[in-house]
Amino acid sequence: METESRQMTTITDDAFEQLVVMEIDHESFGVDIGAVNTIIRMQEITAIPRTPDFVEGVINLRGSIVPVIDLRKRLGVHVGETTKASRIVVVEAADQVIGMIVDAVAETLRLAHDAIEPPSPVVTTVDSAYVRGVGKQDNRLVILLDLAKVLTSKEIAVLGKIEKHSKQDTERLAAQAA
Repeated sequence: METESRQMTTITDDAFEQLVVMEIDHESFGVDIGAVNTIIRMQEITAIPRTPDFVEGVINLRGSIVPVIDLRKRLGVHVGETTKASRIVVVEAADQVIGMIVDAVAETLRLAHDAIEPPSPVVTTVDSAYVRGVGKQDNRLVILLDLAKVLTSKEIAVLGKIEKHSKQDTERLAAQAA
């Protein structure tokens, strides 16, 4: 009987998700911590002409060219001013490294699977397929994002081209300077 009690109270890590929680327009959004490469302060972003409006440009991150999107614009929420709390969250989504501008990074959170509900069909449309669930903790809700669906395959291909062309331009300039 005592063994049964111990087995019932032992919860494995499989029963939880670890998330990075970001603030966007006063709402909490969470992404799987395993998809996050790094979180950096805002820095100068080099604009790329003729890209979708949510693509801000590229940054040089430790020698790698990383396309940066404004997640606020991509999600269709109010885009406030960039503040000291604003961050670029560098993630891997669909085999593409991208930076996402957010209002702030709030915390890392361990959330039990039973505290996560699927999104309601009433609020889920083709345009919001990136919402994979809503997590409940105490009196707050965290919207869980599916990074593989935040961007369409066509948009991911565009970002890949931006990264490739920017890297080639950087290499060409470095060769000319040498």
